[in-house]
Amino acid sequence: MKAKLAFAALIFASAGAFAAEVQARSKPPLRNPALLNIGFVCRWHPRCIRIQEKAMLRTLKHMKKYPPAPWKVQLCNRNAARNGTRKDWVGFENCLRNPDLRPPAPPRKRRSK
Repeated sequence: MKAKLAFAALIFASAGAFAAEVQARSKPPLRNPALLNIGFVCRWHPRCIRIQEKAMLRTLKHMKKYPPAPWKVQLCNRNAARNGTRKDWVGFENCLRNPDLRPPAPPRKRRSK
C-alpha cells in the first residue's frame, strides 16, 4: 500500500515539475534583448530558437578566441540582417567563419565634371 502511495506521489510531483518547466519555457525573455531578438526571428518556434541560441554561443566563443577584423563583422552584420535590427545568428556564424571573404574595395573617387 505504501509503495502505491509513494509511486502516485512521485508521478504527481514529476507532472507538476514538468508543467512548471513548460510554463517557464513558454514565457518570452523580455529582459534579454538577444533572446527576444531570436524569438522574433524564429516566430517563437522552439526548435528554431534552440538552433539560433547554439549558433550565437558558438559565434561568441569563436569571436573571443579569434577576434575578427571590424570590416568582417560589419559585412556579416549586413548579410545576416532580417528586417532592420533583427539578426540571423546562423547566417552570421556562417559568414564569420567563411575564409573566402575579402575586405571590400575602397570607394572610388568621383571625377568632377
